[in-house]
Amino acid sequence: MTPQEVLQRYFGYDHFRKGQEEMISHILAGQDVIGIMPTGAGKSICYQIPALLLPGITIVISPLISLMKDQVEALRQNGIAAACLNSIMSEEERRETLSALYRGSVKILYAAPERLETQSFYRISREIGVSFVAVDEAHCVSQWGQDFRPSYLKIMQFLEQLPQRPIIGAFTATATKEVADDIVRILQLQTPFMLTTGFDRENLYFGVMQPRDKFRALVDIIRSHEGESGIVYCISRKLVENVTNDLHEHGIDAVRYHAGLSGEERQANQDAFLYDRVLVMVATNAFGMGIDKSNVGFVVHYNMPKNLESYYQEAGRAGRDGSKADCILLYNGADVQLNQFMISKDNANDQLSEADRERIRQQDEERLKRMTFYSTRRSCLRHYMLQYFGEKSPDYCGNCSCCKTNYEQKDISTEALKILSCIYRLHQRDLHFGIRVVSDILRGKETERTEKFHFPDTLSTFGIMKDMTERQCQEIIRFLLSEDYLTQGGEYHVLMLNRKSAMFLKDRPALFMNTEKSAEPRPEHRQSAVPADIDQSLFALLKDMRRQIAERERVPAYIIFTDHTLQDMCRKQPVSDMAFLSVSGVGQVKLEKYGSRFMSVIREYLNNKQA
Repeated sequence: MTPQEVLQRYFGYDHFRKGQEEMISHILAGQDVIGIMPTGAGKSICYQIPALLLPGITIVISPLISLMKDQVEALRQNGIAAACLNSIMSEEERRETLSALYRGSVKILYAAPERLETQSFYRISREIGVSFVAVDEAHCVSQWGQDFRPSYLKIMQFLEQLPQRPIIGAFTATATKEVADDIVRILQLQTPFMLTTGFDRENLYFGVMQPRDKFRALVDIIRSHEGESGIVYCISRKLVENVTNDLHEHGIDAVRYHAGLSGEERQANQDAFLYDRVLVMVATNAFGMGIDKSNVGFVVHYNMPKNLESYYQEAGRAGRDGSKADCILLYNGADVQLNQFMISKDNANDQLSEADRERIRQQDEERLKRMTFYSTRRSCLRHYMLQYFGEKSPDYCGNCSCCKTNYEQKDISTEALKILSCIYRLHQRDLHFGIRVVSDILRGKETERTEKFHFPDTLSTFGIMKDMTERQCQEIIRFLLSEDYLTQGGEYHVLMLNRKSAMFLKDRPALFMNTEKSAEPRPEHRQSAVPADIDQSLFALLKDMRRQIAERERVPAYIIFTDHTLQDMCRKQPVSDMAFLSVSGVGQVKLEKYGSRFMSVIREYLNNKQA
């Protein structure tokens, strides 16, 4: 079979997504690969199709048991022989899996990196013939990635012990150049074909809100997405508990997920969310890596994450099936301090040298700064994010909160000159302060600190922006930081001048910043997850049939068919096998398993409409 035939027969798609066919052809030619493809871009197809066409076994190294279970179940639903080995399996389940491997009844085996260290796994791998190893979430191998896992460093030791080196593929959703270089070096990829498909997900709306009452804003967002699944990310376990309890008090059914819960409760809550028994999941970032739930209509970050890599990966769990979805960040200045505290805790790693810990801390601080710029900016969020990942894009997307907000450009040249001059005069006295103190000085606020240094009497820039509010003054300072007219440094993140600020003080060019027009209200935004051309009544009937089958087979509904596939059924209304095969996401196996039941629903619906 050709890759195209495999795609059609087992996965039900007529054409590959961007980059997939190219990646597959290089793997089948025996070349190592590294694929950087955003969540929802179809990375798994890139190693699953070669696995079916190559001789021997493909091992997929995956970091989470939930991810393995999800993908194995989805593959089996498509008629593909897949299995997994993990720590929570019973001895009988392990024996059955090993027996299937020896019989050659498994083509794709999922395993956690920790399994590679066991003698039994090593022995089996030598005997069954491994032709391809796919490393999923490959950024975990890099100390400089946002989710380093020491167990990933064991992968090369495992590969070196195999009798014959397999083809190696590394796949991740987000990786800076430094992390990508680390992946190639650590996994010892040999002249790999590297593909970055682009990070933009046009179906996602990105929004930042700075509400006075975060919880009230969250309730409004959830209620505006009635009937849709959504994830709410919180920065701490305690906040997960509080938000979940408060949602219950407001009549919103939600489940919680964090590392402090028992394994049984985490699994039960995850299943409730995956099976659509509960629509809202409140979680720390412990939830979600590799979760394939395709119909998540919104992701809300209750707190600002500590870097854009994590944010884009977590937000990208919305709209995986291509449907429109909302990604909303609820920002508060206190999030910055909380993240700084957590960064200081994260770097207490005994396995790293002091120099490495310091380097990682500095990198984490820089990432946090870029995340803060994203959260406080007044121009296109998508442009800023794509630029961060090294991708060129227009500076207007029309599908983010900044592009949809009624902004006007304001000349802030004078204000910028005052701010930079104030910091310059403080530097002359060998004094360095953060945003809040500099804002107090500029606004002429008499505090214990300003009195201590006699600023009201001795500093010419004291009070030169007294007509501004604290928020207005700090917004301009943050804008200067985001545009690199200022930098921050040291333990207390003090403001410092740089070459660009020196040039500004010398040349005094015009400088403009977007400001929101206060006279007109900010427009409400809500993307509809269901396209306007979909017959809602038929869609509801098809969803009900899918739910019945999913409950009977005890699998998540989206593993039967995604919402995107059901919507295509609504458009095409197939009542014959040939027509049903033309639906996106329907392959030969699923036609044979489910076609008659879904076509029966469609026939009955059409007959009732004509009656």
